[in-house]
Amino acid sequence: QVQLAESGGGLVQAGGSLKLSCVASGGTFSSYVMTWFRQVPGKEREFVAGIMRNGLSKIYADSVKGRFTISRDNAKNTMHLQMNSLKPEDTAVYYCAAGGGLYYSASSYDHWGQGTQVTVSP
Repeated sequence: QVQLAESGGGLVQAGGSLKLSCVASGGTFSSYVMTWFRQVPGKEREFVAGIMRNGLSKIYADSVKGRFTISRDNAKNTMHLQMNSLKPEDTAVYYCAAGGGLYYSASSYDHWGQGTQVTVSP
């Protein structure tokens, strides 16, 4: 099975930018559809963005479309989420997840990283 590890979170002011990274090991990275989810206390884990195996197709939640960009580098077993124009409502723990298809539901994924905290101050 694949193991995933996120990094790049931090504290930024509204309007700022962060770039998250997800590094995979122990599996065949190119065989997985990769996704980003986020979660705040008391709410379900929310779909943010997904990218197909070859990186040619991407989808985004409406709440982040035009501000976030998902990418992957199969040669380096990495995925990234470039987050621009950040808003306080983007504050959450961000997780990467791997699976056999692209789904909006967190329950569809079996492989998760530990999460990285993103905090956006007003």
